[in-house]
Amino acid sequence: MNALGRHILVEFYDCSPELMNDVVHIENSMVAAAETAGATVINSTFHHFSPYGVSGVVVIQESHLAIHTWPEYGYAAVDLFTCGDSVDPWVSYNYLKEAFEAGHGSSMELRRGQLNLLKRTDFNLEQLRDVSAKPQEEPGTITRDVWFTERDENIALSLKHTGDQLYKKDSPYQRVEVYETLAYGNMLTLDGMVMCTQKDEYVYHEMITHVPMMSHTKAKRALVIGGGDGGTVRELLRYEQLEEVTLVEIDELVIEACKLHLPETAVSFDNPRLNLLVEDGIKYINECEDGRYDLIIVDSADPVGPGEGLFTAEFYSQVHRCLTPDGVMITQSESPRFNSAVFVEIYDTYKKIFGQDKVHCYLAAIPTYPTGTWSFSYSSKGSSNPLQFDREAAARFSKAQGLKYYNEEIHAAAFALPNFVKELLVSGSQEAIEAYSAEPTNEQ
Repeated sequence: MNALGRHILVEFYDCSPELMNDVVHIENSMVAAAETAGATVINSTFHHFSPYGVSGVVVIQESHLAIHTWPEYGYAAVDLFTCGDSVDPWVSYNYLKEAFEAGHGSSMELRRGQLNLLKRTDFNLEQLRDVSAKPQEEPGTITRDVWFTERDENIALSLKHTGDQLYKKDSPYQRVEVYETLAYGNMLTLDGMVMCTQKDEYVYHEMITHVPMMSHTKAKRALVIGGGDGGTVRELLRYEQLEEVTLVEIDELVIEACKLHLPETAVSFDNPRLNLLVEDGIKYINECEDGRYDLIIVDSADPVGPGEGLFTAEFYSQVHRCLTPDGVMITQSESPRFNSAVFVEIYDTYKKIFGQDKVHCYLAAIPTYPTGTWSFSYSSKGSSNPLQFDREAAARFSKAQGLKYYNEEIHAAAFALPNFVKELLVSGSQEAIEAYSAEPTNEQ
């Protein structure tokens, strides 16, 4: 060969959109394409972007294979670069065309490093080293570097995972997936958005339950809308005073995935005090009798997909109707930083239904949620107040139950709001939203 390497620029068209958005399939296919062509794989690094798209590279001893996909167009741009003549990049081309279910492909081959244009210079490598040589790796060892990325217009969260997807199914409502991340353990995602992980789920679930239960100690009947991961009912069922706990989850695949791969979160589904219903939470609330529940927790995803209807004035009005005269509604109320417009809108809605002085905001630090700062709402139909609670009882409970986040000091401190959050809640002006939101506003 009269060149140092062969470089094929490839475009695959009419590929399976689903496969073009599957980082695990793409990483496996790219590694296999290299190995099938006789290359020695050293490392693979791949990122999945939310809501769609995958970028990645397989580093081989003979150079690299790289890719970026546009699932919405069924398109992939691929580079196949091999040095020497021991690896045939066209073998990789044919393998990937089949693996991606491409309708057709186009390609152009370049010869890189024409030898007649180069002059070889010999040099002593030892003289260039200023550090000790890297230990020799075991033959055949591949370093896998595969990433899940939840990305919006302005911010992103990336988590490295093993590359072996533990769960992936499509329900009539959403795509349910579980990844094994290196930093946070198994992670549940819905339509590419992080819902919970093994190592930080306790923050969300302890704060959404123990704040109301410690300040509304007469609660006997509790309802959870959403929460199919099981963490909220796990925490509620720590209270013997609760005679009835009902969970209404629309998607049975969420329950299945968490039972299989987040068993610590889904530990209470067989509890005899739990009434588990797989049905539409909005429909359930609309048909619920007046004044049935002392506590209703809306443990919903973001206001998209199946969770969209849980963010309306009509829904919250129905929740208010279903509460006892001194009942309490708790919701996850988004991040004041990430989606300030929605944050302002839903608190305005709560106040119109429950009353200006009956709605309280509190915060918690959840590292895998956008911006790391998340909010919860406490809306009281009667006289219950979240800051009127027995601190000694809360301390005893936290210690006895081995809680990882909630305690009597966190309970009180969570309601100490930063000035910018107070400004959003009091004024709710477009200027404030634009000043503090990490996301583009409707005015931009």
